[in-house]
Amino acid sequence: MPKFQWEATTRAGEVRRGVVEAADEAAVQNRLRADQLTPRRIKKQSAGIQISIGSPVTPKELQIFTRQLATMIDAGLPLVQCIDILANQCENQIFQQKLFQVKAAVEQGSSFSDALRKHPKIFDELYVNLVGAGEVGGILDTILNRLAQYIEKAVKLKRQLKSALIYPVAILVVAIGVIAVMLGKVIPTFEAMYKNFDGAKLPKPTQVVIGISNSFINMWWLWLLIVVGLATLITLGVRTARGRQVLDRVILRAPIMGPVMRKIIVARFTRTLGTLLTSGVPILDALDICAKTSGNVVVAGAIQHTRAKISEGQDMAGPLGETGVFPSMVTQMIGVGEQTGAMDQMLQKIADFYEDEVDVAVAGMTALIEPVMMAFLGVVVGGLIIAMYLPVFELAGNVQK
Repeated sequence: MPKFQWEATTRAGEVRRGVVEAADEAAVQNRLRADQLTPRRIKKQSAGIQISIGSPVTPKELQIFTRQLATMIDAGLPLVQCIDILANQCENQIFQQKLFQVKAAVEQGSSFSDALRKHPKIFDELYVNLVGAGEVGGILDTILNRLAQYIEKAVKLKRQLKSALIYPVAILVVAIGVIAVMLGKVIPTFEAMYKNFDGAKLPKPTQVVIGISNSFINMWWLWLLIVVGLATLITLGVRTARGRQVLDRVILRAPIMGPVMRKIIVARFTRTLGTLLTSGVPILDALDICAKTSGNVVVAGAIQHTRAKISEGQDMAGPLGETGVFPSMVTQMIGVGEQTGAMDQMLQKIADFYEDEVDVAVAGMTALIEPVMMAFLGVVVGGLIIAMYLPVFELAGNVQK
């Protein structure tokens, strides 16, 4: 069914806008008049070709919207009017369109959380459940402020994760580029020079390097096919449940990257769970949301195992420690929080601690990876250079003899 964007006025002269699904413009007009609205403009939305990968709204845009909505609701403005104001000033057209749809759903009697649930690419399960808890408890402005703070913390963690990955990847790309230049440009120059050595037999390492260079130049399509094939196999493998589990387990156990990723995962889990419990979400529902938003299959399995044990009547700290995914300090602090009845506060303290630890861990990992990557680059490039200079060394030795 096509969608129509409409603009109408109320009996008091207030201008309202929204998006509605209808068979034609006449149906839209009838619906507006039934709601005691006078149509001013009705425009059919063009479907076009829309390609959306992930969320069309950035975390920063969502955080600003959430903070502004909390401020407006705290000031006593009606929810529909708040959404209308924020939608009209939104620069992201996709986000604006979705907000008008949310507004229309609320006007038609839907709850705010149910209206948000229709747009999962923008408002995830965590967001929707927290809004629902705020509506039930009558503290929607407080919940929205907590959500804005949570999004800020989540963006910070994501930025730290990117900074942890960018440096080693950049060094690896530079290393591959240097090796490609040597195989394609430098080594052929040496090969042309050695062809003038009549009757001279090149050392085995030199022959191997020249052979690799020739295959790289003359059979570049084969190298490209191998790289694309490996990338495709890895991508398809990761999309399977077993492959994703193996990859996530390797990431957690990696020598340098593993500890950093574990700290990031602990910070994200405790921050999410603490925010949910503080907002009044039941612990089983909160753990289910944490598992879905963990970003790691192994961690999600550990959280679901803990959730199953809690549903059987056990506490949280014991089953969480049995998984071996979370550090013992985390499980012990959670156990203390359970005993004192202040687990939500304890989780927030754990999240604050591990977020600070992530800063230190990223800096330490960068300092440790730098000499390792430089040593790798030196060994590979140095090995190629030595292999190409071996005939020169042998020639110099024969001249001395």
